[in-house]
Amino acid sequence: MKSAIGKILVLATLFLGFASCDDDDSLNVAEVSEVEALYSPENNTSYNLEAQSSVVFEWQPSKSADNGFVAYDVVFDVEGGDFSKPIFVTPSDGQGFQSKLNLSFTRLNQIAGIAGIGIGETGKLQWTVWSSKGLDVKLAQETRTIEVIRPDSFPTPDQLFITGAATEGGTDLASALPFVKTGATTYEIYTKLAPGTYNFVTKTSGEFDEFYIENGSKIKMDGETTYSGDEAVNRIRLDFSDNSVQISTVDKVELWFPPNGEYLFAFDYAGNGTWQVLDEYIEFRQESWGRDERYKFKFTVTTNGNTQEEWYGSVNGDNQRPNENTADSFYYMVPVSDDYWGNSFKFRGEVDYSNVDINIYFNADVPAYTHVITVL
Repeated sequence: MKSAIGKILVLATLFLGFASCDDDDSLNVAEVSEVEALYSPENNTSYNLEAQSSVVFEWQPSKSADNGFVAYDVVFDVEGGDFSKPIFVTPSDGQGFQSKLNLSFTRLNQIAGIAGIGIGETGKLQWTVWSSKGLDVKLAQETRTIEVIRPDSFPTPDQLFITGAATEGGTDLASALPFVKTGATTYEIYTKLAPGTYNFVTKTSGEFDEFYIENGSKIKMDGETTYSGDEAVNRIRLDFSDNSVQISTVDKVELWFPPNGEYLFAFDYAGNGTWQVLDEYIEFRQESWGRDERYKFKFTVTTNGNTQEEWYGSVNGDNQRPNENTADSFYYMVPVSDDYWGNSFKFRGEVDYSNVDINIYFNADVPAYTHVITVL
């Protein structure tokens, strides 16, 4: 609706500028005719919005008194509505100056939701066209109805961000943190939440879709989620194939050093899915065959009140000691078992008897979840 009103005001400004250069009779040039006929889609056409497709709305062009430009908006209302309070208004193609509109099923699915048609339900929408020139706005003579079948899930967005007062980036969209896409329909983010509201957006500028979590378990469009718990690091997993949600708290991250059978230290959360320890001393264990430098990581997480261990280690069951020429992929962290030795990493030789900084990165800034060790 805002875009339509804004466009009308712009056109009105242009018209008044032209009118000031002419006599009073020139006011008639602002007159525009209503659209007399809608061409497509046919009345009561049905669309299954689960497909990746679009609908072309097309109508007979209007006429203006001066044969100049005419602006169009496609207007949607609930079944039986009179368009006095339309639920959705969007400019036509060509920034509002073409007599057609190509509308994606994704956007039509959103409009159906605004109309109160539930996920997986079938319902009807009414549509027509506004034609305008300056302040002269006309409703088309004809209205039509389309039937829509909403999918059980939303189309998976190409990207996703978290924003809002409860998040690390606050309400500034430019500071929204991106999710990691973990599968064809799944997203994941590790981030700290504080009391407040948050939601998910598909872009950080321009037009974007918004999602939120309903009752802690389902993805919904156009709303906010309220977080009322203690400030904590959360892992949020979303699956757009069934709109499901899993939220866990990350209670602790530790480095397991099996040569000594102990956890050397716990990591501090540093923001944006990053944990770190700074200036920690590392000493390998002397064995009869040499010095043992194996290690991996344990995450302690709580989901729905159940606390469990999650282990992250090397993609390899066993490893050679790395050096300065070892590929970055050596340090990629993948889910592994709690086996005492299995899938352990090995420290570089220069780490022995040294103080180090260790950073763990579980965010979208890296190609895969990983860690970096810096010898001080």
